[in-house]
Amino acid sequence: MDNRDVLWLRDVTLKDVHLVGGKNASLGEMLNALSSKGINVPDGFVVTANAYFRFVDFNNLRKKIEEVIASINVKDVEDLQRKAGVIRALIREGKFPEEMEREILSYYRALGEKYNMENVDVAVRSSATAEDLPDASFAGQQDTYLNIRGESALLDAVKRCFASLFTARAISYRESFGFDHFKVGISVGIQKMVRSDLGASGVCFSLDTETGFKNVVLVTGIYGLGELIVGGEVVPDEFLVFKPTLKKGYRAIIEKKLGDKEKKLVYTDDGEGTVVDIVTEEERKKFCLSDEEVLKLADWVLKIEEHYSNLHGRWCPMDVEWAKDGISGELFVVQARPETVQSRKDRSKLTVYKIELSPEEKDKKLLLKGIAVGNKIASGKVRKLSSPEDASSFKEGEILVAEITDPDWEPIMKKAAAIVTERGGRTCHAAIVARELGVPAVVGAKGALDILKDGQTVTVSCAEGSDGYVYEGAVPYSVEEVDISEIPEVKTPIMFNVATPDKAFELSFLPNEGVGLAREEFIINNYIGIHPLALIHFDFIERENPEIARLIKEKTFGYDNPVDYYVDKLSYGIARIAAAFYPKPVIVRFSDFKSNEYANLLGGSYFEPKEENPMLGWRGASRYYSEKFKEAFGLECVAIKRVREEMGLDNVIVMIPFCRTPEEGRKVLDVMKEYGLERGKNGLKVYVMCEIPSNVILAEQFSEIFDGFSIGSNDLTQLTLGLDRDSELVASIYDERNDAVKFMVATVIEKAKKLGRKVGICGQAPSDYPEFAEFLVEKGIDTISINPDALLKTRKAVAEIERKLKLD
Repeated sequence: MDNRDVLWLRDVTLKDVHLVGGKNASLGEMLNALSSKGINVPDGFVVTANAYFRFVDFNNLRKKIEEVIASINVKDVEDLQRKAGVIRALIREGKFPEEMEREILSYYRALGEKYNMENVDVAVRSSATAEDLPDASFAGQQDTYLNIRGESALLDAVKRCFASLFTARAISYRESFGFDHFKVGISVGIQKMVRSDLGASGVCFSLDTETGFKNVVLVTGIYGLGELIVGGEVVPDEFLVFKPTLKKGYRAIIEKKLGDKEKKLVYTDDGEGTVVDIVTEEERKKFCLSDEEVLKLADWVLKIEEHYSNLHGRWCPMDVEWAKDGISGELFVVQARPETVQSRKDRSKLTVYKIELSPEEKDKKLLLKGIAVGNKIASGKVRKLSSPEDASSFKEGEILVAEITDPDWEPIMKKAAAIVTERGGRTCHAAIVARELGVPAVVGAKGALDILKDGQTVTVSCAEGSDGYVYEGAVPYSVEEVDISEIPEVKTPIMFNVATPDKAFELSFLPNEGVGLAREEFIINNYIGIHPLALIHFDFIERENPEIARLIKEKTFGYDNPVDYYVDKLSYGIARIAAAFYPKPVIVRFSDFKSNEYANLLGGSYFEPKEENPMLGWRGASRYYSEKFKEAFGLECVAIKRVREEMGLDNVIVMIPFCRTPEEGRKVLDVMKEYGLERGKNGLKVYVMCEIPSNVILAEQFSEIFDGFSIGSNDLTQLTLGLDRDSELVASIYDERNDAVKFMVATVIEKAKKLGRKVGICGQAPSDYPEFAEFLVEKGIDTISINPDALLKTRKAVAEIERKLKLD
């Protein structure tokens, strides 16, 4: 086989990487091994690396190319680009040996016969023969040509693919890794085009690209051919699918984000070549894939990952390209290769970046936001570039700001402290390269070129979840490296208080026993931002305040029913946290906004009373059964039911906050049942916050209707000591370590133990005071839930007290 110039894809396997490159070997492997499992791969053939080397020697190019390369100054971007162009021109002007040309064309004709088409439309893709090996990733460095029709067009595209082995970025990459330019060959894959110009296309990863969390499949997609998604021309739709419950047959889509999808790449009217077209607003409002199609793709990606993992004898996460044929409606896999960034990371150490500013200070300094790539922070001076040809003005350590990037930008990107692009999504070129380089990047940051000024000092932060931020000036930030091996083992389960879903995957790598408090308020405030009653009674808002109605319509773009927006966003936020820690318990507290906080949400002022003391007013349980709020609480119940029963995340436990009396508790349980959530059904557990003295005094009665207690030390302290924790005048008295507070905590732990009910704590005290954590362990608490940044000091304190008590 090694001497063959052309091979059918079905005659190729992964063992032939040296001959056909990573992409083509992978396609052949899937055709052979996975077609029987229902995975569709378009048929095609390969012009081998052997043919490439024969072509080079037939045209006497080897010595000429070596001479040009020897004269290149790789650090001089302009010199590199100019001489790379000279080499590519030499190759494009070459001629095929006659017998090679005849063989390529005979395979092309045979492919046309299979599809009953003369001049069959094909995709022509390059595949370097060292591509996707463990120590190299050349993905995206060589060229792809779509909708190639006719024999002369095919031959020209093959030569252009050969030439793309000598682009500036490919030469630079090989030089930086010490690859001999003639030890790396190139093959060309020719596949029947999938008519995704009339359908959709995109990229999947069998892990989370930013954190390496392995239990999800990320699916991204756009309308039309797939080149615009990699080129960063559009922000794609995004879907996250949870692997463990997908395998159990659940509809495990735990997150959906609607991309802008403003443009699409389609065939030209004459059927030859491609052209960019505008997507209608009606199309943009819709996801490019149905839920069933997302689940099918995720299932395929799982099967591909399992196959490659078995082949390699280790976990092998995959990067998969897909296309949907707009005529037949069929889905196809058009490429698959091992993921090469997150899968190689050392998980024994975690580096944590943190912006050292208050929320108010962040708001003042915020210039713009986009999609975060990576989890680092960097400061530097802005350098705006419109083209890689402007590279000479770019200095090492500057912040690269551009509309989009393509592979020609890579030599510049290597010198950047951070990257900001106006366009692009999580799987665009800028994002892929930034991950490989370990450089923070904010992509899809609309307005960057107008807002940011050359020479301006800014800080780029990708350490705050899925959104990336650009702040004015050199903002202070900290970098902490956590060695997992130094975190002591403890017998007492230590859980996390988790506010933002975006950080959940990252936190899951730290030692933990689940989530003791997931606050719905954060999701409602930051992901939804609209009062639930303003969505339920949207017609009223439209009549009363057209401006607020307009803002709500903007936020709920893509939704015919605004209530669906609320349920979707809330369920996705909860699901992301539950998935991160699955199958460990995740305790989700129903919303506990005070009336003044609810009033701050969009449309909230129309539905909230003005209370003298909201801290002690209409909050928690008293809202849920009130006729004035019951419908809104029902949406929370629907979201939880979806997470547990549709997505399969049955590790979610719900918790009722600020429940003053057992009778209130019964009323809330009745309302929950009305909306499909019933304690004990499908294993649902319901806890109550222990944060009011009545919860301690009447613990026996509360235990009859709830499965457990979670001590909220913040409210319990203020209500035990009779003070307002928001008042500066009495702030000095507020102390969870006060004997009266400790008496209440000790009493409820003792009662819960006797009653056979779980009891934990989720308040601030254990995070702030290691000695308070010691007190809790002494009293026999079941779980301690802390803020993640207090993990090390809390576990050390708990380990020490356990050593003293000699707990088994």
